[in-house]
Amino acid sequence: MSDQLAVAISDLEEQKALKLVKERLEAGVDPLAILSDCREGMTLVGQRYQAGEYFLSELIMAGEIFKQANQIVGAQFTAAGGPTRGAVVIGTVKGDIHDIGKDLVVSMLKAANYAVHDLGVDVAPEKFVETVKATGATVVGLSGLLTIGFEAMRDTVAALGAAGLRPAVKVMVGGGPVTEQVRQFAGADAMGSDAQAAVTLCNQWIGG
Repeated sequence: MSDQLAVAISDLEEQKALKLVKERLEAGVDPLAILSDCREGMTLVGQRYQAGEYFLSELIMAGEIFKQANQIVGAQFTAAGGPTRGAVVIGTVKGDIHDIGKDLVVSMLKAANYAVHDLGVDVAPEKFVETVKATGATVVGLSGLLTIGFEAMRDTVAALGAAGLRPAVKVMVGGGPVTEQVRQFAGADAMGSDAQAAVTLCNQWIGG
């Protein structure tokens, strides 16, 4: 049976869901476990959408609830102190405006002491190149939830190459429909199946 928090999100019960998030944090529940339950709720929403029970408006509403929950939980992620490990540039690729997954990755990378340059959504390849040059970042994260973003990922990796920034800059891709095949198509170095995977990759590449 699905978790109570997951059900609240899938039923679009905003106040109940946020209340449960706060109560669990106050009770000392692991923030990552809370986010896992929230993701389960979003999975249920996706299933209802595919079944024709939910429509775009419900998807947007669920996304807003998840985003608020993420902000509440994200406030619990505090940097461990000490010097910054390195710079990471991240953004949702051109043609896609989804930011839920990206925002979670940003929160966790910041908690791991990375200097994160979040470019937002619908980011053109040129903007990634410009920011990498300006910040000296050695890792780029490309997020996307729509399949039309696959070409944008490939174009961004190509743009980094054309600017002479590869292979010194590692590229990771992620998002609901992203697979190993998509990674290969885009020419990225790795794919992350979740936010923790993104942190693990950065630790490997930057030597955190």
